Amino acid sequence: MTPSPKGFLSLVLHCHLPYVRHPEHEYFLEENWYYEALFETYLPLLATFERLEREGIPFQATLSVSPTLLSMCLDPLLQRRALRYVDQLLALAEKEEKRVRKEPAFQPVVRMYLQKLGDYRERFKDQYHGNIAEGFKALREKGRLEIITCAATHGYLPLLGIREGAVRAQVEAALKFHESFFGEKPSGFWLPECGYQPGHEEILKDHGIKYFFVESHGLLQATPRPRFGTFAPIQCPNGIAVFGRDLESSKQVWSSKEGYPGDPDYREFYRDVGYDLGEGELHPYLRPEGLRRFTGLKYYRVTGETREKQPYDPARAVQKAGEHAGDFLSRREKQMGEVARWMERPPLVCSLYDAELFGHWWYEGPDFLYYLFERNHREGRGLAFVTPSAYLGHFPQSQACQPAFSSWGLGGYSEFWLNETNDWIYPHLNKAYDELSALASRPVSVDNLTERALHQATRELLLAQASDWAFMMKAGNYRDYAERGLKVHLVRFHQLVRQVRNQKIDPKFLSDLEEKDNLFPGIHYRLFKTPGK
Repeated sequence: MTPSPKGFLSLVLHCHLPYVRHPEHEYFLEENWYYEALFETYLPLLATFERLEREGIPFQATLSVSPTLLSMCLDPLLQRRALRYVDQLLALAEKEEKRVRKEPAFQPVVRMYLQKLGDYRERFKDQYHGNIAEGFKALREKGRLEIITCAATHGYLPLLGIREGAVRAQVEAALKFHESFFGEKPSGFWLPECGYQPGHEEILKDHGIKYFFVESHGLLQATPRPRFGTFAPIQCPNGIAVFGRDLESSKQVWSSKEGYPGDPDYREFYRDVGYDLGEGELHPYLRPEGLRRFTGLKYYRVTGETREKQPYDPARAVQKAGEHAGDFLSRREKQMGEVARWMERPPLVCSLYDAELFGHWWYEGPDFLYYLFERNHREGRGLAFVTPSAYLGHFPQSQACQPAFSSWGLGGYSEFWLNETNDWIYPHLNKAYDELSALASRPVSVDNLTERALHQATRELLLAQASDWAFMMKAGNYRDYAERGLKVHLVRFHQLVRQVRNQKIDPKFLSDLEEKDNLFPGIHYRLFKTPGK
């Protein structure tokens, strides 16, 4: 750390995907979300962090890794299928290399894909043995990354909070699973969708959490009003620290209209060969379902507000990422300089982003991160990158305030997760919670088969509680999949509960569900026990 920094930068990437494991199908379209994230975001991020480490460039960042994403990283079936996915994509890229021999403008980008995909495949298979979580764990052990968790299945806690036990179950299951892999409980907690309900900090404190994050207005509207705005954390009455998202730095990076990703030189996300080429040219890549889809091979740059797009120039785009990293740092220096005279400590800018912005949506995002750390170090900017835990080590005391109810997303107060498209789901979730809580609170021992059924019912309820279902229903792009997925988990839950109550458990049915929804191997149904019973 700089001895006397002008200010602190805390970069926080939220790593989450819904649970999309479907062993009952040889190919399942939504599983591609996981494979795309692997080869377009998480492996590029690992490659970036390892390059910084190899070159001796100091860096610190925080990753919140959701338990559902971690579960999929650890799963042997998905590891095998991910390798199949990248092998098929490489085969398509090799075919494309031959096709574009008469189109010189596209040759550099195809060669880039072949080189990068080959490198990521080798890392995935030989270095991480299919489990990229090991790569992030190694960087954590070197002190480069702080890794925290969020709710077990990314349940939206303010709306689950009508049953406090549901919030406690989401938190406890997450912490136990995180500890089982990383070896210790995390210091911080990512509230899914930054959804904060006053009082939930008590649950976090009960489980040893030291800090969490809120959307900017959740901190700015705290009581009393924070003296330093979002440029320093506050402390809840119970002592837990709360960091607020910095709006200015966030918008510069995530906004496709006002931010860096919309630059004309960057890769255009929506022009993909999966839709540009003829079926014969894509054969046999689109098998077995035959549906057109994004492949990740995109040959055009943003160009501008026009349907006509120019060929993508990889070297030019990387250069622009370096320029934007320098611009980002300059703006942070100016921003911090303006507020530092009103503060008694160096300002903190806390920049929160969904990890998939980097690489998947904004292809050059990992290059931007590399240059962010590289230029800050090489140019002696005087800004110190810091994790929340490290910051609290330097400044353990902050102003005591009560954060305000808040979320990010439309409206900033849970609207995206409670509206006319998805409000029907919550009575079903509450009823299911009540049923499992009643069974978990009975002071009786059960036989092994019944215990397994209750454990599986716990998994099904946690999966039904995922915020992703409500999000997709509102967004509309995967509404049918979301409604079907939520109903499937609730139906499986009620079938198991009925079998337990009737003492007629079907071993084959249970084993089938244990294979399909196999996350959280150490889960226990008494997680849903009513407190005090």
